[in-house]
Amino acid sequence: MTAPDPHSAPPSLLHAWLAALAAVARDKGVLLLLIGAPVLYGFFYPWFYADEVLTHVPVAVVDLDHTSLSRQITRFADADPRIAVRLVTGSEREAQEALWRGEIEGYAVIPAGLKRNVVRGESAVVSIEANGAYALLNKAVQFGFAEAVGTASAAVEIRKLQAGGQSAPQARASRAPVQLQAVALFNPTEGYGSFVVPAVALLILQQTLLMGAALLAGTWVEAGQHRASATTWLGRLLALCTLGWASGLFYFGWIFVLHDYPRGGNPLGALALLACYVPAVAAMGSLLGLWFGNRERALQVLLWTTLPIAFVAGFSWPVEALPQPLQWLRWLLPSTSGVQASLRLNQLGAPLLAALPYLCALVALCAACTVAVLAKARPVNAAAR
Repeated sequence: MTAPDPHSAPPSLLHAWLAALAAVARDKGVLLLLIGAPVLYGFFYPWFYADEVLTHVPVAVVDLDHTSLSRQITRFADADPRIAVRLVTGSEREAQEALWRGEIEGYAVIPAGLKRNVVRGESAVVSIEANGAYALLNKAVQFGFAEAVGTASAAVEIRKLQAGGQSAPQARASRAPVQLQAVALFNPTEGYGSFVVPAVALLILQQTLLMGAALLAGTWVEAGQHRASATTWLGRLLALCTLGWASGLFYFGWIFVLHDYPRGGNPLGALALLACYVPAVAAMGSLLGLWFGNRERALQVLLWTTLPIAFVAGFSWPVEALPQPLQWLRWLLPSTSGVQASLRLNQLGAPLLAALPYLCALVALCAACTVAVLAKARPVNAAAR
């Protein structure tokens, strides 16, 4: 395929837009990345988090006390929805071996003399060991045993107060004079899927569009079609944005509703975010494709970047724990501003003003990448002049 004649009349924006969409339709790899992958990810990625909250995690109880209090703690643990007691033993070694074999995810050690210490008013400690390799399982085990031990401790305190002459209602009021009721404002189910999927959706949109745009730009370089007028490249970027906007509306308007994730806090703000986010990603992907100059190389380089980008986005890993250079460099990625703005506008219902700095960062990033694309891909005769 030969390069276009630089002396021919430049195509209109509409013609360039339609030609770019036709190029996407003809390229199976780009079509899969820009249309197939977002749809597949949208349906199958949230499926892994459908349960939202872990329940009935298998655990063991190491009972070294063998008293009514230790048996009560075991019953409370087995009644807790987070955990399920699968083994009660008097040997901590046996519980450790069960944990190493994967039969349980943690265990509690009820020490000898627990009830005696409680009756005497002395401090008593129930130690909990959990599988720290899996954060969610570890959390379920810790919380489940903590609730069981806390319930047993409350029952002991109430009995002591009743023995001092108080009635049962008075004892309960004395034990907890201020009632605490925790209500999750922006994640009512307190589920992991409701936390992670809305943020990861922005990463999915970025990575699929970034790789698709780089792949397509690399193809144009290989075919000698990358040097074109500004109108042609603006039409190409607009075509990429069209597909990216469709994917974004698919996630915000359908996937979040289908899986009942927190959404709709500021619909107009979410549309404004997509209007700024998608062009920034499309322009950056095109620039990377021009830079690599090869469709396979673009895909090879960008495939491994998803996980590092997720860590620096600021939702799964505390930003303060990142090295200082990464805290600066992460703002060169559209996902950094996009995820933060999306959580504020789509989940928290914040006003547009609260996300304005992030939107401005996306607009600046889009403008810089677009100018770089137009400069790098300008026609040869324009470059010679």
